[in-house]
Amino acid sequence: MDKILEVKNLKISFRTSGGTVKAVRDISFDLERGKTLAIVGESGSGKSVTSKAILGILAGNSIIEGGEILYDGKDLLRISEEDMCKIRGDKISMIFQDPLSSLNPIVKIGNQITEAMILKNRTSRKEARGSFNRHLALLKKNMLAANDPSLAGEIDELVKTLDKMSIEGNKLENRYNNEKTEAVDLLSAIEDFLFKASKKQKLDVKKELSRFEKLLADISDPFLTINYDEQIKTLCAELSAAKSSYSAPKKGEDENVELPEEIISVLERIKPILSDITAHENPNFFRIGYYKLMNPNASLTEMPIAEFNEYALKYLDENFMHRFIELEEKGVEYSFNQALAKKKDVVEKLEDAKTFYLGDFSKAEALKLCKTLSDEVEASIDRLEINKDSVAYTFRTALTTAINKYFFYMKNNPKEEARFARQSKKRDALIARGKHVSWKVVPKVVFDLEELKADIVAVIDRLSTRYSEYIANADSVDFNARSVEIIDYFKDKASQVVYKVTKSMAKERAIKLMEEVGIHEPRTRYYQYPFEFSGGMRQRIVIAIALAADPDIIICDEPTTALDVTIQAQILELINNLKKERNLSVIFITHDLGVVANMADDIGVMYAGKIVEYGTADDIFYDPRHPYTWALLSSMPDLDTKEKLDAIPGTPPNMIYPPVGDAFAERNKYAMQIDFEECPPFFDVSETHKAATWLLHPDAPKVERPKAISDRIERMLSKTGGEQDGE
Repeated sequence: MDKILEVKNLKISFRTSGGTVKAVRDISFDLERGKTLAIVGESGSGKSVTSKAILGILAGNSIIEGGEILYDGKDLLRISEEDMCKIRGDKISMIFQDPLSSLNPIVKIGNQITEAMILKNRTSRKEARGSFNRHLALLKKNMLAANDPSLAGEIDELVKTLDKMSIEGNKLENRYNNEKTEAVDLLSAIEDFLFKASKKQKLDVKKELSRFEKLLADISDPFLTINYDEQIKTLCAELSAAKSSYSAPKKGEDENVELPEEIISVLERIKPILSDITAHENPNFFRIGYYKLMNPNASLTEMPIAEFNEYALKYLDENFMHRFIELEEKGVEYSFNQALAKKKDVVEKLEDAKTFYLGDFSKAEALKLCKTLSDEVEASIDRLEINKDSVAYTFRTALTTAINKYFFYMKNNPKEEARFARQSKKRDALIARGKHVSWKVVPKVVFDLEELKADIVAVIDRLSTRYSEYIANADSVDFNARSVEIIDYFKDKASQVVYKVTKSMAKERAIKLMEEVGIHEPRTRYYQYPFEFSGGMRQRIVIAIALAADPDIIICDEPTTALDVTIQAQILELINNLKKERNLSVIFITHDLGVVANMADDIGVMYAGKIVEYGTADDIFYDPRHPYTWALLSSMPDLDTKEKLDAIPGTPPNMIYPPVGDAFAERNKYAMQIDFEECPPFFDVSETHKAATWLLHPDAPKVERPKAISDRIERMLSKTGGEQDGE
């Protein structure tokens, strides 16, 4: 299972004038790469708070009481705002419920879409070079340590060559990108010019044609095997002649006259050449960089690009890469084994640390051991691994936070008990004197210190389990594959360094994004303001903005709630298609199970700050087990429903005073006495399915799910030809 995001034991509260609201109460879930996780529940269940915590945009009165959100070797709850800015909107984007909350009403739509592309591009280019240099230096260090000292000179030369060939490739790619950018700019300008002309908008024709002529004369592509030089010269001459023969309308005449056919004709013949330059297969500059480094005077246009890419690969492999990987592989294995040996030592020390933290200790002792252990854990990380182990990378912050929390509540619990007793005594005294008391005593916020100790141990235990699995699988590691993965990493970082997004490129990409999300006439709409769009179109714009930086994860926070049902279906289909085309990972927040029926891979049903049922979409729709899930399904219409839909009775609990037992007990007609006394744990229904309800306890009475749900499941199964699971 390829997890792209892990949420572990997340607890979030909010300070209010009436007390502390327990919004999210110890929830955990994983998001798999390329999958959609739906989080479903009524308003106030904590689902939107969870999504905002992932993006680091919680309100100022929020209190993160515990947990971790792990992404790319980082705990998003504990990184700096500067680091979070590099992730927010770039790696993780969000689509909000109300599109107007995401759009600036006084900025044109086009500028709002392109802004993210340009700003993020500047940041990523700067970071890419630093990442390349650091990883190459680390690789060289391990290669020198792993190989015979007599090979030190060769290794040094190989590493220098890799750096030089990437720089040479960067030069070629930068030149290529500049030429391509000029072609994109000119094509964009011609498209805009012809579009405005077709709409009979006012144009300075001679000025625009002069600009086109100048840009066209500068166009060249060193990697095109089709030579367009003669065609470009001819078209430039025709463009100049058409410009000279054009007579602009005189003052007082109709300025919105149609363009002469000869101008339209020459511009239409320029477009295919520009399209070819911008759309043909890109050279592999990482390979070609080595070829050019070794053959500085060689021509790069003697064969088609696809053929030249393969030739350059063969030349690179035979003259450089096979030897480099041979020595690199030993360095990668050496780094792995060094880390493995340290992991084995750490596992033993983790067991000792668990014993220590279960006993009595002072804060100084606890933090001293934490520092020592964290230093050893960080030393045991294989820094050459491209895919980071989030548990190891975030161990220090997780353990430090757990220890500080333990000692905070050790000190704060007595104060809170005293405050609660004082307020309770005052209230009781007023009532005893016959006074009317409208206020309630704010519940005491105290934590069981033994449970907090268990949280400290859980951090250690989680890493111990991860390292034990790592050690057990050590013999199956493919070091050649890892070596190739590192080379690919260098290639990607080298390419990022010179990939510059210009305003024209951003504009063309924005227009393509607008087309992709279903906005008609994007060249016109690009210059419009948000108020000129309907609600559904505004939501499409927000989706385009979210996609602008090519994120790994998109969080959809009830993106269809404010739209009518026909537009809802279009937006849902759009999000689903984009997920498949771009291999996006999606977290979809909604209060309506029906919305995610055809798009969710996994579903978490959330109530009163807790996930009460979790499973695949088939688990939830065909074998629901929690009474709250039954209630949600019973209130969901379908085409074949003839009976009156059931409304969920009552209202969600006041989370300033969270229930002691199952939060849904007051509204649950199947509730037992234990539901009011003790919160149920998760019971496993299958490997993929679990639910937190006492009805799944072996000693619980047998309760049949509502007939309306069973009938619906039978209808769905009869249509799909499946067999019913569960009951």
